[in-house]
Amino acid sequence: MPTTRSERRSREELNRVLVVDDEADIRELIDLTLARMGLLAECVGSVAEARAALDAHSFQLCLTDMRLPDGVGLDIVRYIGERHAQTPVAVITAFGSAENAVAALKAGAFDYLAKPVGLEQLRALVKSALRLPGEQQEEGDNLSGLTGDSPAMAQVRLMIEKLARSQAPIYISGESGSGKELAARLIHARSNRGGAAFVPVNCGAIPENLMESEFFGYRKGAFTGADSERDGFFQAATGGTLFLDEVADLPLAMQVKLLRAIQEKRVRKVGAVTEEPVDVRIICATHRNLRDCVDKGAFRQDLYYRLNVIELHMPPLRERVEDIVPLVDSILARIGGEPPPRLSPAALKAMQMYAFPGNVRELENILERATALRSGDLIEAGDLHLEPEEGGGETLGRGSETLDDYLNRLERQAILEAIQKTDGNRTAAARLLGITFRSLRYRLERLGIE
Repeated sequence: MPTTRSERRSREELNRVLVVDDEADIRELIDLTLARMGLLAECVGSVAEARAALDAHSFQLCLTDMRLPDGVGLDIVRYIGERHAQTPVAVITAFGSAENAVAALKAGAFDYLAKPVGLEQLRALVKSALRLPGEQQEEGDNLSGLTGDSPAMAQVRLMIEKLARSQAPIYISGESGSGKELAARLIHARSNRGGAAFVPVNCGAIPENLMESEFFGYRKGAFTGADSERDGFFQAATGGTLFLDEVADLPLAMQVKLLRAIQEKRVRKVGAVTEEPVDVRIICATHRNLRDCVDKGAFRQDLYYRLNVIELHMPPLRERVEDIVPLVDSILARIGGEPPPRLSPAALKAMQMYAFPGNVRELENILERATALRSGDLIEAGDLHLEPEEGGGETLGRGSETLDDYLNRLERQAILEAIQKTDGNRTAAARLLGITFRSLRYRLERLGIE
């Protein structure tokens, strides 16, 4: 059956790509490549023409050069973010211009290409953009794994929703046991890469002399024992996400190689003479302060800026005490059998007063141990075996915290509760706390509360 004019127009709009570049040969190259992929390209050469085209049609993707006669590609990135947020945009940057690429990703770009434009990378980028997730998510991609209704966890969920729509590298900060890998898996699952591999790597567990071959693979005969060719982590994660846990533990020599792989999107196997393209999204994490590592010379500054395009902070459990009850219920339902055991009022109070230096992971371990040691249906405070304060006596909830950390935690908790009670009205929250608005603003900045 022949297609109607309206059906053809609908299909063209569905597959329309806006190409913005002032060089005719690059526009023609991208146009031909997109046409072979069954896509319709609309090519323009300036910021003004791009804005007019965006307002006139709906596009499934926008590709823009960084340098244009009447502005820069970032102008288009911001314009799309403000008026056409549903359209993913990628920028084309000059070869080796890392600063432009990072700036574009921070401004909201989906991804970037470096000149000269490689056709394999262009096709991979376009395919990724066409698989961008919509508002409706599959049931298995939900955020139920992040238990808790505290303001801090609400902010984490909101960030994960946003980050899943981007290809920008993400740095997840937070203490050990705070759920950094879980957050990385949720970002991957909700992204267009959710159907491909999620490859977690503990950077601190790989011997230094094996790092290059583990990350990039090796050719047969590359070294003693290399009896066959083998792929590395980058090849295993192609099309998906590579999660670098404890990235601060990478030695400086490996940091140089990782930086090149991220910038060029190409890797060379040990023993190979040519590079191969890889399509990998990088998410990294560490319990250490990566900025401090840079200041001490233990971590390369250029790699830090490449990895820390967007930061997601996982709050420690002591800063979201209101989440302890739902976390306990969830963990006991998972590990406690049928029916699951319950905590006595005294045990629950002890939990809420404890500082949890090991965060959610420590909470899980405590409950698993208590479930095994309990004598009845109730878990009593004595079954928890929580560490008391040094010097004996009843714990006051400070645990191993310094006095400053303990007081900051209490102050943060009081501020977040006030903001929640006033539905985000900071003037009313300051009044509720008995301080001035200026004082509240200072405390928010000091405690890093957004």
